[in-house]
Parts: sequence; C-alpha cells; structure tokens
Amino acid sequence: MLESLPKHKKLILFDGVCNLCNSSVLFTIKRDLNDVFMFAPLQSEIGQQILKDYNIDVSKTDSILLYEPDKGVSYKSTAALKIASNLNYPTKALTLFLIVPAFIRHWVYNYIAKNRYQWYGKKESCMIPTPELKAKFIG
Repeated sequence: MLESLPKHKKLILFDGVCNLCNSSVLFTIKRDLNDVFMFAPLQSEIGQQILKDYNIDVSKTDSILLYEPDKGVSYKSTAALKIASNLNYPTKALTLFLIVPAFIRHWVYNYIAKNRYQWYGKKESCMIPTPELKAKFIG
C-alpha cells in the first residue's frame, strides 16, 4: 500500500471522523500550493499499515501524523508544524514554534486533541472527498 504513495509526496494521516481534523485537511489543501501532500484517514488501510509498521499506539497519538517516505513519521505538534512549513505564508511562519521545546508543544497539542470531539464534534464515518479532491487522497 505504501508503494502507491509517490516518493516526492508526504502523507498526512488524520482522524477521519474528527471535524477539527477534517477542517485542518481542507485548510492544508487550500494552502498546499506546491502540491506536496496526500491524505489518508488513520482508519484507512494505509493508515493502519503505517501505525503497525511504526508501532504507534493510537491511544497516545490519534489525530494527525505526517509520513515522509525518506524520514518516517512525525506526530503531534511536530507533525503539525512540519506540515505548516510546506504551506504558503503566513501559515509557514508557524514553523517558528519548533524552537519551543517539544514537551511544551505536545502538552498544548494533547490538550486540544483530548477535547476535539467535545469542542468540534465528530462524524459517524470518515470524510468522503469531493471528486475534485479525490486525487489527493490515498488508501
């Protein structure tokens, strides 16, 4: 399944039933002017394969992961900021937060992730991309 990911692409894995995560995917697509990213729900076959291959416990990391074929998996705030680094300005400026120690960034990220369903809601099933966006999704 990972073989179907083009080598020059980065894969964002997201919680397909989370409204905040789905909004974040759409936000990223709008700002991905260099067409760097592809997307897949964590619940998809490729999402499950990456979780298994990298021995990731979804009870500890369950919202957004960034898979880069040559670098492996980034998670939590590091993934979010690496994603931002590939988007257009002013979003790219968020990369400055990488200077904040990871344990602080991850604490903020975990707080938001823990409350995301309560604050933003949850879908019954994974997002189905529109025909225009279908090429950006895998798995």
